[in-house]
Amino acid sequence: MTAAQRANGWLRRVPAPLVYLAGLLYAAWLFWRALSGASVEPVNWLERAYGLTALRLLVATLLVTPLRRWTGVSLLRFRRALGLTCFGFVVAHVAVWALLDVRSLGAVWADIVKRPYITVGMAALLLLLPLALTSNDASLRRLGAAAWRRLHWLTYPAAVLGAIHFIWLQRAFAIQPLVYLAIILLLLATRLPWRRPTLA
Repeated sequence: MTAAQRANGWLRRVPAPLVYLAGLLYAAWLFWRALSGASVEPVNWLERAYGLTALRLLVATLLVTPLRRWTGVSLLRFRRALGLTCFGFVVAHVAVWALLDVRSLGAVWADIVKRPYITVGMAALLLLLPLALTSNDASLRRLGAAAWRRLHWLTYPAAVLGAIHFIWLQRAFAIQPLVYLAIILLLLATRLPWRRPTLA
């Protein structure tokens, strides 16, 4: 038995809902840290922590297919949970910004219109929304496998926009957001239909 087969055997015994539980507990822990003085600007710290966690989960979701292709280790049964947990952190990120930071519907709309990094971030949220709403077996049956798969390709531009949002909100040059963008572009490149040139 190969290492990949042993890993897959162990992973089959892990309930997928544990991903949701882990995400909920981590979100609560981050909230508690913000309340406990993790930063002199707790709202800003929490907003960024939720956003960064969402981006990491989005990268993890994109990694599922290449990981299976490269190593034989399959996390497919966790992909839906990873995606929905990612969306939950995106919503939490936006909620902290809108309700605790801006605290005004007019100011929220003004920021969306006037600040490009927020415009891009909201665009990513809107792309993820139909994916979250259709991440269930009933939607898969209703849309059909091919249409459902095409709809969920929206994950790709959403991931790129999320990384660009992260880059733009930095007040100075930072390498970390660029690393995330590079990883996302690399994972998307693995999905391109590369073909070896044929000799004429």
